[in-house]
Amino acid sequence: MELGLVHQLFGAARSAAGERLYEVRTCAPAGPGLIRTDADFPVGAQHGPEALAWADTVLIPASHEEDESLTPGGLPAPLARALDAAAAPESLTRLASICTGAFVLAAAGLLDGRRATTHWLSTDLFARTFPSVTVDPDVLYVDEGRILTSAGEAAGVDLCLHMIREDHGAAVAADVARRTVVPPHREGGQAQYIQRPVPVGVSTSTSETRAWAEERLATPLTLSELAARASMSVRTFSRRFREETGLTPMQWLTRRRVDRARELLESTDHTVDRVATEAGFGTAASLRQHFVARVGVSPGAYRSTFRGGRG
Repeated sequence: MELGLVHQLFGAARSAAGERLYEVRTCAPAGPGLIRTDADFPVGAQHGPEALAWADTVLIPASHEEDESLTPGGLPAPLARALDAAAAPESLTRLASICTGAFVLAAAGLLDGRRATTHWLSTDLFARTFPSVTVDPDVLYVDEGRILTSAGEAAGVDLCLHMIREDHGAAVAADVARRTVVPPHREGGQAQYIQRPVPVGVSTSTSETRAWAEERLATPLTLSELAARASMSVRTFSRRFREETGLTPMQWLTRRRVDRARELLESTDHTVDRVATEAGFGTAASLRQHFVARVGVSPGAYRSTFRGGRG
């Protein structure tokens, strides 16, 4: 699944003219050939680790039988050399992992001093094996710039869509999501999938309130209003919200408003002031502040990149 979803999602990304936006190739540390899997079929890789030298992005899927036995510096020499070269300061290559593929990046020393995630069943082992990595067990993925990690298998979908969105904008990512029949944004982190007791007959989810808020991003929304909508106290609502999403209600609301602003900047000719109003920021200054903090560029620069050439 981890290997296939990379080809499916990046392979489905198209420009406005219908051209493929990515070329996806599969390589194996030991060189071209058949690779054994835990299914009843092998995978044929046509490239060896030398392919990493020309890749713009390197994605490492999980190899469950081997990943969790890795220790710092324990990678096969050809793979270690290829990853070191890809991660060199002069290289612009982006590296990412899906599920326990994070063990590979950590064993190469590429996650030292960084925040990362992996499958929630493996986070304790990961933290013990690589104490120099800050492990976040609750999120679906972590973006540390050039190096990204994701949680369990399906979180690889979220990570790939995030990367496509960062490369080519929200509209392209949404189109890929539609083609693949998955949501362009999945709410919450993997914390919601960790088994925990739930009181019988009591609904404690904040999902309905999140859906309600999504329809009202342009209006001022307070924490008290959100809690009242969910029929919870502010304290209970805030605690449950963080358990389900990994964010505070206000952090989540700001992210959704930034996402809405991105969509408007790509799909309309609205002024920045109007985008700020419709996205719920009120003023252009507030939009710019939150947009730069979240996206890394100003609204104007974002529009120039993702709308300027579309005509």
